[in-house]
Amino acid sequence: MSIVLTNSFYTTSSLYNNIRTLLYTYPFLQSEIIGFSVLGNPIPYIRIGRGANQVFYSASIHANESITSNILMKFIEDFCVAYVNNSDIYGVNARTIFQKSSIYIVPMCNPDGVNLINGYYPIGSSIYAQAQNIANNYPSIEFPSGWKANISGVDLKNYQPLITRLCVFYFKLIYENFFLSTKSF
Repeated sequence: MSIVLTNSFYTTSSLYNNIRTLLYTYPFLQSEIIGFSVLGNPIPYIRIGRGANQVFYSASIHANESITSNILMKFIEDFCVAYVNNSDIYGVNARTIFQKSSIYIVPMCNPDGVNLINGYYPIGSSIYAQAQNIANNYPSIEFPSGWKANISGVDLKNYQPLITRLCVFYFKLIYENFFLSTKSF
C-alpha cells in the first residue's frame, strides 16, 4: 500500500499526513520543524540515515513547482521500503546508504504558496484575495497557476534570508551530527 500518492495536488494537509504516517510506519526516520511560513504553517524536515556523508534536498521553493514535494516524499517512502526489505534503491543497497549517509529533506519550503496554487485556499477567501491583489500587478503571469512566491508575493529563491536560514540549518546539522559526535584523541 502506497502512503505518498503522486496523482493528486499536494498541499500541507497531504504533506503532514504523509509525514505522520511515514514516521509511524518507519520509526527509523526523524523529523523536526525548522521554521514556520508567513501563515504559520510548519516547515518540517525529514532525516534518512545516520552516516557521516551529509546530503541536503529541498523542494517547492517556488509554489508552482510543487510536484517536487510529491517526488521527494515518494523518494522517502521508496527508500524506506528498500531499507526494510534490505534491497536496492537506484542500484545501491538502502541499508548501506543509511549507514554511510544522512539525507536531510525539506519537502516543502513554501507551504503557503503551494496551498494557494493547489486550491487549498478557496477562491474568494481573504488569503486568496490578498494574493490575487498582488498578482494583479503582474498581468502576464497566470494566476494562481503561475504563482511562484510565498503568500506575501516574495519569490523565496530571490529572498536571501530564506537561503541563509536553509544554509545555517544545514551547517548546524552537519556540526551537531558530525563534529559533536566525533571523538577526539
